[in-house]
Formats: sequence, structure tokens, C-alpha cells
Amino acid sequence: MRLRNTNTDYGAVSQSLHWLTVVFVALAWLSGILGDELPGGMRKSGLLVHIFTGLAILVLMAARMGWRAFDRMPLAEGADRTSSVSRWVELAGRMAHVGLYALLIAVPVIGIVLQFARGEALPLFGLMEITSPWQKDRAFAHNVKELHEIAAHGLVVLAGLHGGAALAHHWIFRDRTLVRMLPHFTKRAG
Repeated sequence: MRLRNTNTDYGAVSQSLHWLTVVFVALAWLSGILGDELPGGMRKSGLLVHIFTGLAILVLMAARMGWRAFDRMPLAEGADRTSSVSRWVELAGRMAHVGLYALLIAVPVIGIVLQFARGEALPLFGLMEITSPWQKDRAFAHNVKELHEIAAHGLVVLAGLHGGAALAHHWIFRDRTLVRMLPHFTKRAG
């Protein structure tokens, strides 16, 4: 399988970064939702998993943006630039991608601010910690936590819409939008 994108398909690097981001977003969201439900002794471990996955998403986003600057994106599947409906669909897709990228960066950054607002150090993958630059501020931390949760839920909803659009392209429009992001071996079956 080729590493770089072509005019029609995503390469292995783009696919890997995409699907790793999906996995880490799911883990971060689930560990955030279920973290408060864990027994007392496991809450700290759950928070560490949540922080680890959030930081991993930031690393993946830096890699994705770097790769995207280096490697061109495939052309939109079946784009008919003369059709006003097609132009609106393409614009909606671009706006959704911008929203996804913005939230994929904003949610972890807001999480970092939350950790610091609690007066807690930020653990960096078990290698080191960044000491909070602020004193603990419960009211500020509460507000930041609310923002973090709203943005995280918004990210999951937008990601669900993104996935739904890919399925609509596959099952309704019957184009290759979905299969272009799947590993090469699945493209030949069908």
C-alpha cells in the first residue's frame, strides 16, 4: 500500500492517522463519561487514561496537520462543480472537517486548562509533569469543566454526523467516499 495520497484515494499515513484519531477520541470520551462512575481507587487511573488519550489526540492532530501540509488531499468524490446542490454538499463537508479539526484541538486544550485550574500538574505520558501555572480555583475549574464537556459532546456529535455522511455516500450515493479511507485490502472486495 502506498504511503501518500493520490488524486482518488487516501494513502496509508492519512488512513492510519484518521483511524487512530477515531480510536483515541472514543477512548477519551468514554473515559471522561465513565471516569466519575469508577470506584474511588480507580478514578485516578481513569483520569490518567483520559489525560493520556487527550494528549495523544493533540499529538495526532499535529501529525495530521503536518502530513496534510506535505501531502495533497484526494479530490472530492464525484464532485460536480456545476451543480449547486453538489457545491453545497462539498461546502458542508469542508465546514464539517474544519469543525472537527477545531474541536479535536480545542477539547484537549480546554482539558489542559481544566487540569491547571484544579491546581494539578499535567502528566505527560508518564515521562514528566508540567506544574500548574495557577492556584486552584474551584469556580473557574467548574466553568472550564462545563465547557470541556460541551465541546467534547459536540465533537462526538459532529464525528457521528461525519460517519453518517460517509455511510450515506456509500449506501445512498453509491460513491467511493467511504472506501477511500479504508485499508487497501477492503477496497478489492466488492
